[in-house]
Amino acid sequence: MKSILGIGNALTDILAVLPDDTLLKTYHLPKGSMQHVDMETGDKIWAALKPLGVKYVAGGSAANTICCTAIFGMPSSFIGKIGDDELGLLFKSDQEQYGIHTTLLKSPHSSGRSMVFVSGGNAERTFAVYLGAALDLVPEDLKPEYFQGHDYFHIEGYLVQNQALIRRAVELAHEAGCIISLDMASYNVVESNNAFLHDIVEKYVDIVFANETEARAFTKLADPRAALAEISRMCSIAVVKVGKDGSWVRSGDEEYYIPVWPADPVDATGAGDTYAAGFLYAHSNRMPLEVCGKVGSIIAAKVVEVVGTKIDIPRWRAAKAEIRELMAEYTQK
Repeated sequence: MKSILGIGNALTDILAVLPDDTLLKTYHLPKGSMQHVDMETGDKIWAALKPLGVKYVAGGSAANTICCTAIFGMPSSFIGKIGDDELGLLFKSDQEQYGIHTTLLKSPHSSGRSMVFVSGGNAERTFAVYLGAALDLVPEDLKPEYFQGHDYFHIEGYLVQNQALIRRAVELAHEAGCIISLDMASYNVVESNNAFLHDIVEKYVDIVFANETEARAFTKLADPRAALAEISRMCSIAVVKVGKDGSWVRSGDEEYYIPVWPADPVDATGAGDTYAAGFLYAHSNRMPLEVCGKVGSIIAAKVVEVVGTKIDIPRWRAAKAEIRELMAEYTQK
C-alpha cells in the first residue's frame, strides 16, 4: 500500500461549545477565523473556557489527516515539534496508538495548543492558536531521509507562517518523488501569504484542498467553480469544499460535483482534515477523481457527527463499509 508523510503544527485541541458569541467578541476573534495568540492571551482564553467544560484531543490539521490515513491502513508518518510537557506527551502517545511513525522533535518552549470554539446553529468553528513549540520547527530540522520511501507528502497551510520551512519541505518531498498535497487551512492565512502560496502551488504541489473562502482568497474569484478552474490550472488536482453544499473536484477538463454525504452534524471541526484523508486514501488506491471526492465526503460526514476530530469506532466501521462498497462498485464496472 502507498505510504504518506505529513508535516504540521503538533497541537492539542482544546474544544468548547459556546452558548453565544460573547467570548469571541471579548477576545476579538472573528467567527470562522483562525487567529494566532501569544502565551498570555492564550492562558486567559484557556481560563475563560474551563468553566464551560472543555475536551482535550491531540490535533493539528495535518496530524488529523495522517491519523485518518493510518486508520485506513496506509503506512503513515508525521513530522512536528513538541515541548517536554504533559501536552507533548499526550500528542505523542495519541499518534503512537494509531501506529503513526512519529518524528517529534523537542523544543524548550511549551507544546502548542489550539482552542476551538464551536458556535451557532451550523456548528461553525473559530480557532485561537498558541503555537508554542510548534513554531520552533525550522528548515534545518528537516532531513532528506525523513521523506525517502514515502509516496505522498501532505502539508497543512497553517505552517505557511514559516515560509522557509515549507519551501525546504516541498523541495525535499519533490526530490524524494512524493505526490505533494496542500490543505489551504484558513482564508486569513491565504490572504497573508498569497504570493508565496501561488509560487509553491505552481512549482511543487500536485493536489490542493481549499474551502470556499480559502479558494476565493487564493484566486480573487467569488464563484467556487470559477476558483476551482483557476486552481486546477496551477496543479494536477483541485478540490473546493462548499460546506453543507458538498464539494467540487477538478483535474484538467474533468470536473465533478460531490454531494455532501448524509449526516447529523454537531461539530464541523476536522471535516476538512478527514475529507483530505479520504481523498488521498482513495487516490492511493488509483480510484477515479469522482470516487476520491465521494470517499472524502463519506469520512467527513462521520467526523461532523462527533465533537472534536476523533471519529468513534462504530462510525469508522460504517465509513469503511460504505467506502468498500463504493470502491467495489467502481472496480466491477
